[in-house]
Amino acid sequence: MTSTQPSPATQPLLGATEIRRLAEEIGVRPTKTLGQNFVIDGNTIRRIVAAAKVDPEETVLEVGPGLGSLTLGLLDAAARVVAVEIDHVLAAKLPSTVAAFRPEKAGNLDVVLSDAMRVTELPAQPTALVANLPYNVAVPVVLHLLEHFPSLQHGLVMVQDEVADRMVAGPGSKTYGVPSVKGAWYSHMRKAGVIGMNVFWPAPKISSGLVEFTRREPPVTRASRQQVFAVIDAAFAQRRKTLRAALAGWAGGAAEAERCLREAGVDPTARGEVIDVAAFARIAEAKIPMTA
Repeated sequence: MTSTQPSPATQPLLGATEIRRLAEEIGVRPTKTLGQNFVIDGNTIRRIVAAAKVDPEETVLEVGPGLGSLTLGLLDAAARVVAVEIDHVLAAKLPSTVAAFRPEKAGNLDVVLSDAMRVTELPAQPTALVANLPYNVAVPVVLHLLEHFPSLQHGLVMVQDEVADRMVAGPGSKTYGVPSVKGAWYSHMRKAGVIGMNVFWPAPKISSGLVEFTRREPPVTRASRQQVFAVIDAAFAQRRKTLRAALAGWAGGAAEAERCLREAGVDPTARGEVIDVAAFARIAEAKIPMTA
């Protein structure tokens, strides 16, 4: 007996007409304050979901579901979706939208009314993060979620294109900086594509980039994540300075900074933009006294 259940590729998704109608029903206009740009193109949603490589057994964490464009696509691909939404009006509307467009999947959705930068507990442990992130908080949100939810093993986030370039940059690149190194502490990140401006309402002024990540173990070190991140922050606070000069305040003097750098096998005259996360971990560890 053949199934009549439609495949994810043929399931209806929200287009511009539906998005505007849903917004009008609840009196919502996208706001710059919350960085809201709603996806209005079904093919773009299908592209994002396919690139995220979501397994049918997975629980997916979505941040900023908005009116539910991506949520529907994720429910087609995953076992469960946990959607974290900061806007109480949008959060209240999402379950009824899913019930209308995917009645058979309505029980597979959890909506959490919260700021993604503050959430530390969820009703289910997500293994994947897939989200169209507000441009102004994209990097802090990703780092926060990777820190607090070790169950997250992979994901795909859509961010401003130039932010995507910074997140995936490697040592020596002009765009390599704090987002690149801190992201590398948790995962391997790579750029998975570019999304144009016209698939959003309202249309942003710059293209969006897709960043795919796969969790990996951080460098082996006696230093804590906070200690390593303190070195990273200091190194890039004045990125034109040599590491010896940039880390002087962190180390308690230029001479101590040089000692830590040499012990870590890093040239004191180098700049932060040329060393990787493992080197930053060695520098942080060099400042920790050896226990007897």
